[in-house]
Amino acid sequence: MKKFALLSVTALTILSAALTGCGASNQQGAAETPSQAEQPKAETKSGSITAVGSTALQPLVEQAAKSFMSENTGVTIQVQGGGSGTGLSQVASGGADIGNSDIFAEEKKEIDAAALNDHKVAVVGMAAVVGKDVKVDNLTKQQLIDVFTGKVTNWKEVGGEDQKITLVNRPSSSGTRATFYTFALDKNEEAQGITEDSSGTVRKIIAETPGAIGYLALSYLNDSVKALKLDGVDPTPENIQTNQYPVWAYEHMYTKGEATGITKDFLDYILDDKIQSEVVTEAGYIPVSSMKVDRDAAGNVTNK
Repeated sequence: MKKFALLSVTALTILSAALTGCGASNQQGAAETPSQAEQPKAETKSGSITAVGSTALQPLVEQAAKSFMSENTGVTIQVQGGGSGTGLSQVASGGADIGNSDIFAEEKKEIDAAALNDHKVAVVGMAAVVGKDVKVDNLTKQQLIDVFTGKVTNWKEVGGEDQKITLVNRPSSSGTRATFYTFALDKNEEAQGITEDSSGTVRKIIAETPGAIGYLALSYLNDSVKALKLDGVDPTPENIQTNQYPVWAYEHMYTKGEATGITKDFLDYILDDKIQSEVVTEAGYIPVSSMKVDRDAAGNVTNK
């Protein structure tokens, strides 16, 4: 009996030691595996951005903002129009995070361009646009100048029907107007006409007013209006890329100083290759990388 009791105690001692070892092993394993709460979390973006200015660029920025916010639900981006001049003055004064513009900041004398950083996000063509009732498809540059300066007031004078011409213009703050004035009208001042601040409103008036003519960024074209050829050249991306069609502009998104934080993230997003090849193109713009020529603030064009 004594011998059996001794063996039993020995067996229990060995079993207890084994169980203790297993418990320590399990505790050690648990310590080496971080809990779900300790796992590193994916970075989330948050904050707000205000982008103001060019109505020609507005559709692209709105579309990119919508896509960016869907991927970053903590971010709010407000996109407003008002024209390129408004965008430049707002970003320069600190009233907006981004100033959208169809023109270089250097073209506005009242703007301290040295204080702003330029982010060229696309190229946009601009064309003289008429309603579907106008039976003219092409104008020479001189005819275009004569129409917008008021020397020609009836479509029959340029090969159309006997119909009065109604001019639809943009205000002086408009970058679309500045581009059209420089590269389509050779800096000849426009005659007085209907003046509208919004490109969308300009399109609506042209479509609904018999004999109307105005100008729009190609991103605003739809089936309600018709873009005219200039000297027989269509305003297509291919013709713009080589400057064969000369009425185009860079689309700038200016920041005051270096872009930082969520503003930089949004600008990087727009300049991403995927957004440039898909969103930019589908919205009616041309990626900057597709251009075969370059143009500086003075309007000088050089081959790339």
